[in-house]
Amino acid sequence: MGILPNAEKAVIPIEKFTQYALNPMKEPNKSIAFQKALGYNKNNAVQLISDILTNLFLFDAAEKGDKGFGMQYEVIMTLLGANGRYANVLTGWIADAQTKETRLTTAYVTKKKVIVNERA
Repeated sequence: MGILPNAEKAVIPIEKFTQYALNPMKEPNKSIAFQKALGYNKNNAVQLISDILTNLFLFDAAEKGDKGFGMQYEVIMTLLGANGRYANVLTGWIADAQTKETRLTTAYVTKKKVIVNERA
């Protein structure tokens, strides 16, 4: 385990949050969980992205396999939300074999435990 490959260049399309994870019409369970646990919604999606990218270096990435498009990773991190509370967030990533880009594929509030990167 270690830091997510290319973490310093990791890409998070804002649409992952505004169109999906924080959109109650598309992902009601995810959006409610983000709002209640951390105070994030579509209006402060940019802050959530910034918080994820800032914390990405503090937590280990676990390889989840390559299904032919690039290695997939999981990073579970503890975030201090917009509401001043802490919660764990599971983030999924792919190191795209074709574009060489490391980008977010999923994110949601979880009760899974984090793995702190002791090298950070």
